[in-house]
Parts: sequence; structure tokens; C-alpha cells
Amino acid sequence: MSLLHAAILLPFIASASSPLLHKLSRFHTGWLMLPVPVLLFVYFACQIPIISQGEVRKETISWIPSLGIDFTAYLDGLGMLFALLISGIGSLVILYSIFYLKRGQEAIHLFYVYLLLFMGAMLGVVLSDHMIVLYGFWELTSISSFLLIAFWHGRERSRYGALKSMLITVFGGLAMLAGFIMLYAMSGTFSIRELIAGSGGLWDHELFLPAMLLLLLGAFTKSAQFPFHIWLPDAMEAPTPVSAYLHSATMVKAGLYLVARFSPVFAGTSVWFWLVSGAGLVTLIYGSYRAMKQTDLKAMLAFSTISQLGLIMSLLGLGSAAGSYAGAETSLFFAKATTAALFHLVNHAVFKGTLFMVVGIVDHETGTRDIRKLGGLMAVMPITFTAALIGSFSMAGLPPFNGFLSKEMFFTAVLNIARTDSLDLQALRMLLPVIAWMASVFTFVYSMILLFATFTGRAQPDQSEKQPHEAPLGMLLPPVVLASLAVVLGLFPNVLAYSILEPAMAAIHPGLLQPQERFLVSISHWHGWTAEVFMTIGVVLGGTLLFKLRGRLRGIREPLFQRVTVNRVYDEGLRLLHKAGHRLTGTYMTGSLRHYLSYILVFLIVAAGWALLESGAILLKEGRFASVSLYEATINVALILCALAVPFARSRMTAIILTGAAGYMVTLFFVIFRAPDLALTQVIVETVSVALFLLCFYHLPKLKQEAVKRRVKVTNLMIALGVGTIMTLIALSVSSSRSTDTISEYFLRNSYKLAGGKNVVNVILVDFRGFDTLLEIVVLGIASYGIYALIKLRLEPDREHPALHGSAYTGPSIGDGHPGPGITDHPDQSKPAGPNRLLVPHRGRSNDVILQAVTKVTMFIIVVFSWYLLFAGHHHPGGGFIGGLMASAALVLLAMAIGTTPFHAAVPLDFRKFTATGLLVALVTGIGSFLFKAPFLSHTFGYVTLPLLGRTELATAMLFDLGVYMTVVGITMTIMLTIGRDK
Repeated sequence: MSLLHAAILLPFIASASSPLLHKLSRFHTGWLMLPVPVLLFVYFACQIPIISQGEVRKETISWIPSLGIDFTAYLDGLGMLFALLISGIGSLVILYSIFYLKRGQEAIHLFYVYLLLFMGAMLGVVLSDHMIVLYGFWELTSISSFLLIAFWHGRERSRYGALKSMLITVFGGLAMLAGFIMLYAMSGTFSIRELIAGSGGLWDHELFLPAMLLLLLGAFTKSAQFPFHIWLPDAMEAPTPVSAYLHSATMVKAGLYLVARFSPVFAGTSVWFWLVSGAGLVTLIYGSYRAMKQTDLKAMLAFSTISQLGLIMSLLGLGSAAGSYAGAETSLFFAKATTAALFHLVNHAVFKGTLFMVVGIVDHETGTRDIRKLGGLMAVMPITFTAALIGSFSMAGLPPFNGFLSKEMFFTAVLNIARTDSLDLQALRMLLPVIAWMASVFTFVYSMILLFATFTGRAQPDQSEKQPHEAPLGMLLPPVVLASLAVVLGLFPNVLAYSILEPAMAAIHPGLLQPQERFLVSISHWHGWTAEVFMTIGVVLGGTLLFKLRGRLRGIREPLFQRVTVNRVYDEGLRLLHKAGHRLTGTYMTGSLRHYLSYILVFLIVAAGWALLESGAILLKEGRFASVSLYEATINVALILCALAVPFARSRMTAIILTGAAGYMVTLFFVIFRAPDLALTQVIVETVSVALFLLCFYHLPKLKQEAVKRRVKVTNLMIALGVGTIMTLIALSVSSSRSTDTISEYFLRNSYKLAGGKNVVNVILVDFRGFDTLLEIVVLGIASYGIYALIKLRLEPDREHPALHGSAYTGPSIGDGHPGPGITDHPDQSKPAGPNRLLVPHRGRSNDVILQAVTKVTMFIIVVFSWYLLFAGHHHPGGGFIGGLMASAALVLLAMAIGTTPFHAAVPLDFRKFTATGLLVALVTGIGSFLFKAPFLSHTFGYVTLPLLGRTELATAMLFDLGVYMTVVGITMTIMLTIGRDK
């Protein structure tokens, strides 16, 4: 594995280890996580000399070769810029969070799990060359940010903000995915590099415009562009370190990265120019105007972030005009807007990170963020005030700070666009400087409000929840470092010119220069008495006047629109969608399992039947079928009789026994057909399933022996006959229409040659189709957690909607310690019959001495045999799945023999965590193949000489099988113990 891939995976590894380190260490978990972003920042900083010389780093690991999906990490100037921001700001945020979040008062181990998960996802976004891999990381940022925003999930506003952010950003992500698929349809590649190289022939394609619009939808939602900005203010419910990281330097910049990365494909078209620059300018003016109205400091920073994101987005749009003049001097003239965008990207991360941390300090040390309750903090918090002054003046665009330089470059860009005659829509172009100037005035005003309303004026100690005082050194250090950067970058801006900005420019505009040429990037404070200088003077004068008169201006104090707002449209739309969905769902969610099965089976009959008729696949050739032996006929008759007897059973116990008998008949078929693996699996599955049925039977209400309507019986009969007929036709047609060699021949020939295993079934499960097995155990794990949640979190039945819970159930819920009425088949009893109680693990201790004595012997025999099945499965019948089921059967037997309470004392395992550990082992085994530059879940084997054992074969598939074994045990026991025990 390359260092580039390792850099992406390192935060994920640290995220997974955070809970364990939290338990083992007495230190704050943040100290253990801090080295991760620091190492990443050092690594990417060491790449600056290489990338600044025009070179790139590209490393590829085969992911899913059959689908053409490779994990290609690509580091160029643009990726390096974002990687430095992600790791650099991340280091300071983790240091800040160590003092912001107290150990013992917060679930800090989960905080770092989510934060590092997000860090890894962002690195994956900016360093991925494959669009599908990029999309995977993109959605992972939405999920991890959802978890971070909802970190204080006890607050309703935190849950609301997290859900809103995820719904909007995931919606945009799905649109972006559709755009990626369209780009693939046009170009035949998912590689961004290859797409850019061949983008010249895509402009006339009919999918070009739809792909552009869908991709921009993803970018606008992620970077909070109007009208998708509404999630960002509500996301401020997250802890301040999250806001300082996600909403100033990383997540909200992902959309900007997407626009910059795909500019070489779409730049030069008027639609791209006006959509990107127009959306950015609208967001800029709207966000800055709304920021002036806020009284909450974080809300003010939220809208200021929206405004600044709009500024950067508009600059990327203005810079895209350079694509219309490839190779001409005019193109370089327009490309300066891109330089301004990149420089302000860095500046914004610096001064906004400073201000978020400052606001967090104010909130942490005073207990409030309401500027109406603050004032005079400069005297008691001088260091915090200094950092706030630098950050606010930089955001306002005042010299000599870094924000002044990028604001001047912004003015230059809009003036250049307004002056040129080479673009259409001259009237709109002339408005660009006006909008830019007005937004800058608003930015100046809210920057001054944030600074002076908080730190100057009359102190109001009675309005604060705490006595204001300066923050500890550890909390002050990160904002002080960022504020110092704002000063350094303001005084020495060209330190970034050719090391950071120029390589990123080359990545965004790869076709503007000839080989070996470089962009001229020169940033300075003074260019003479230009129009930009007079615009800045006007901003200061107009902003100062507006700041002084803000209390008298009604328009600033009151909302712009009273009734119709974007937030209200979102809330009402979500409410109507929920209401419509509830009504639609209520038409078919009747609470009847028979209805649900009918929907599924009728759809199966119609879909499969139509497919068979439409394709003409129904073929019945007698010569294709083998003869039936006496043993097969006998077992088949017994199987049919058991299946036919189930509907006529008058008790649930009889139905369970008949169902189990039918399953054991299938086991005999596998024995006759010489399939020992399947026979072992089937017999254990049937055994465990019967026990599960009995556990469910323990909690079921009375079985009402009421007459069923003839219409219902006929409907059930027709559906049953239809399903049976369709499945029979499919099976016979498959056997009759086979014209080529089956894939089983390939497995038989290559199982030992390629995977080192003689048991073909196990080799298929852990090697050839290992990815399928991984997804299957993941699904099973989710199902077990779902069952656990449904039972443990069950509420009292809703008396108003008995259909949702079963009309026969009228007693207390199972969760309150009572078994509920009518659990047996006997109407005159309210408690389980004696024999049934012996089959169920109870809270108390079982008094079946014989069963306990037998279990103590047989359990260890069964467990040892399950280990044998696990280790021998690669060459002989067995494997992780069968071994796990066998071990589960032994544990179920123990639980039934001694009861659940003694069982938990005898087997002190949390089987939910055991399931997660098994899934992690299987996943890490698959990822381990990346270390050898092999596709995911590639296995190998070899022979070594071991003491006592001699020459022995070792296969990495054994580790994967061990994960399957642990997962199966965890899943089975989670379900069994959850269903089989009272509260």
C-alpha cells in the first residue's frame, strides 16, 4: 500500500480504535488522537516541494476489477491545498476540543470516532480520482457530519439540524451520482483525469447539460448555496469544535472542491459561468444581509460562512470564463479570479476557524452566545479579544490582514468581468461590482457587530450564567495560532503563491499554459489608486455608517419576509411529505402478516411469470431429468405430507414440529446428493430455527380458533399454488435450457489451484464470492440489531390503532415483565404450559437437573466440534458459517438448561459487540489485501513448517472465516437472548 492510501485510511483506523483507547487510557482521548492529523499535515507538507514543481502523485489499488472500480489516489496542487486544510485545521480543532469537551461529562470517544471518520472521508473526497469512489467518500462525509451535528442528541434542535443537513446534502449527493453516471455514459470512463483529457468532445452531447446541472446540485447543497443554505445555521447546534472544522474549513468546502475539480470539463460554457457565479453572488449578498440580523454569535458566523462560501463560489464561476480563451492572454486575465478564489479559500479557513473558536470560548466561559447579554469582555478576556479582533478585521477585509488581500482580488475579478465585451448579458455583468460592494458593506457591519458588541461597551455580568474569565491556555492556543496566520499571510502573502496557489491553479486550468510554463501569481497590498481601493474606502465608510445606525433601521432588525421563507418551505414540504407517506402507507400496512406476505408473493408471481412468458424461457425437456430413486421418493412424500399438514395444525406447537420436520427432510436430500456442507448447515439451521420459533411462541397471544372466511381460504390457496407453480417452472426451465458449461466447473478446477482449498463450497464463500459473504453477514448483523432495538425499545401498544399491534393482543407489553395474556394455545390459561416453559430461557434458574447435567458435557463437545468445523472447513466439510451455527446451538442449549440470568454470569459476553468485532475482523481482512496492492478481499495461501504439526498450509481466508464465525455466533445469540428473555 502506498503512503497516499495510508494517509487516507489512517483516520479510519484511528476512528475505529478510539473507543478501545478511551477505555484503556486514563488520558483524554483527544491526546491520543491528536498525532493522527499532525502526522498527516507533516506528510502533506513534505509533498509541497514535489507538487510545486508541477509533478503529481498517483497510486492505484485495484478495488473491484470486474466493474472497473479502482481506488486511485491522486495528489496534485488542488488536492494538496485541501489536504493541508483538512489535516492542519483538524490538528488545531482536536487540540481545542481536548479542553472544550471534558472527560467523563461527554461521550468523547464517540466524538473522536465521528470526527476522524469525517476527516478520512474528506481526504478521500479530495484525493480520489475515481468518481464512484469519490461519491462513496462524499456520502460518508454527510453521514459523519450528521453524527457530529447530533452529538448532543438529547437536544431536539440538534436532532433537527442533523436530519436537515443529511437530507439536503444526501439529496444533492444522489443528484451528483446521477451526473457522474451521465459523464461515464458520455466518456466511457469514471476517471476524473481521463474525463478532463477527453472533455473537448463532450460539449455537444445531449447529456452534457443534464450532467452539469446534477453535478452543480451536489456542489450547491454541500456548500450551502442559496436556496440550499438552510441546513448550515441549524447545524450550529453541534459542539463548537465541529462548527470550527466542518463549517469553516472542510465539509462546506467540498462543494467548492467539486466545482474547481470539474471546471476543466465544464468551464468555458456560458451556462456554467452564469450558474456558478450567479449562485455564488446571490448567496454572498443574502448570507451577509442575514448575518447582520443575528443576535446569536454562532448564528451570525453561520450566515457569514454562507456569505463567504458564496464569494468563493462566485470567484470560481468568474474564473471559469478563462476556459473560453484557451491559450490567449485574455484567458490568463480571467484566471486571476480563480487565484482569488483559492487564496480566499485559505483565508476563510483561517479567520473563520479563529472566530468559531473565539465564540466557543465566549460560550464556554460565560454560558451564553447572545450578544444582547454580552459586552465588556475585553477587560477580562484580553487574549480572546485579540484573536477576535484579528479574525473580525480579516473577515471585514481590512488591512493589513489576509482577508483584505483576497477581498481586493475579488473586486478586481468583478471589475474585469464588467469591463470586458467578450461575454453576453452586459446589463447583468455591470451589476456584479454593485453586488460585490454591497455584500462587502454588510460583511463589514456584521464583523464589527461580532467584535464590538461582544468585547466592548458595558459589561453585563448579571446576564451571564458564569463569571466571565479567560480560557485555559490549551483552548486559547488554536485560535491564537490561526490569528497569527491571518497576520502572517496578510504581511507575506506570496509565501503561498508558488508553493500552494500556483499548483492548484494549474490543476484547475490545465490547458491554459504551454508545457513548462507557469501561472504568474503575485499578491501585494498596493497597486496604486485603483478602483478597488476606492471601493474599499467606500466599504469602510458605508459600513461604519450602517453599523452606527443599525439600531434605527427597521429593515435590519426585522425579517425580510415574514410568512414565506425557505425554512418554512422545507418544514411544510417535509410535513406534507410525511403526511402523504403516512396515508399511503396506511392503505397497505394493515398490521396483518398475511397481507404482507400476500403482497410479496403476488408480486413474485406476476414479475416472474411475466418474465418467463415474455422471454419464452419455459422449456421442459424430459431427457434432461434424472431418475428418482426409492429413497428420494420416500423423503419427498414425507416432505410433502409435513408441508401440507402445517396449515391444518390446530396448535402452534404442532405447526412448529411439522415445520422442523420438513426442514430435516431437506437435510436428508442433501445427504443423499452428497452435499455434506449443506447438510450440516441445514440441520443446524433447523435446530436453531425450531428453538427460535419456540421462543417466539412463548410470547404470542392466544390462537383464536375462529372460522376463516371462504374467500380468504381461496385467496391463500391461489397464491400458494401460483408460487409453487412459478418456482417449479423456473427450476425445470433452468435445467432444460442449459446450453453451456456451468460455472461450477470453473470452481472445481481452480478451488485448490487458486485458493488452496479442497472444499469447493467453503472456497466459494470465503474467496471467489467473499464479497457476497461479507455483505450477507453485514445484512444479518443489521437485522439482529434491528430485532434487539424493536424489542428493547418497544413502547406500550397504541390503543387507538390496534391493527398496528394485532387486535388479539390486549394485555400489557412484554417489556414490562409480564408474558402477556394468552401465550399458550389453550384459551383457559393465561400462562405458558409447563412443557413450554422448560423450553424457554427464563430470568430465573432452571430446575431441570438432567438437562443441566447433560448440557455440561455435551456443550463442550459441540463447541470443540465447531472449532474443528472452522479450522477444517477449507479442505473438509465445515467453515465459519457452519462452525458459528454449531457454537450457537451449544450456547442456546446452555441458556435453555440453566436460564438466562445464570447464562450471562457463565458467558459474560456482549454478543452485539461480538457481532461488531466479527464484522470488523472480516472487513479488516479484506482491506489487508491493499497492503499488497491486490483487490479487496484477495486471499493467498502458503506452506510453513510448524513445531509438532510439521508442514502446514496457512491461508489468509481463515481470518475472514474467523470473522464470519464470530459474526454468526453474535447474530444468533443476540436474536435468541433478546427474544427469549423477559425484561
